[in-house]
Amino acid sequence: MRGRIKKIHTGKTFCFIEAEDKTEYFLHRDSFEGHWADLLEDIDHGFVVEVEFNPGKSPKGPRASDAKRLDFPNQHG
Repeated sequence: MRGRIKKIHTGKTFCFIEAEDKTEYFLHRDSFEGHWADLLEDIDHGFVVEVEFNPGKSPKGPRASDAKRLDFPNQHG
């Protein structure tokens, strides 16, 4: 599934993804395949970050896993 980072909690280790169907998914940084610091920096600079992820459920609601960026502007090895 695809979506975009909607809300990110800079001081925390999680964010929320708004999926194509408008469902909001919780994403913990441990489920993000990439550089979390680069993601935070790009969001702070106002970039729209699109991701692809596996949708799932948790006791608290929709949860994303295996999320990866579709644009990779700052993703280095």
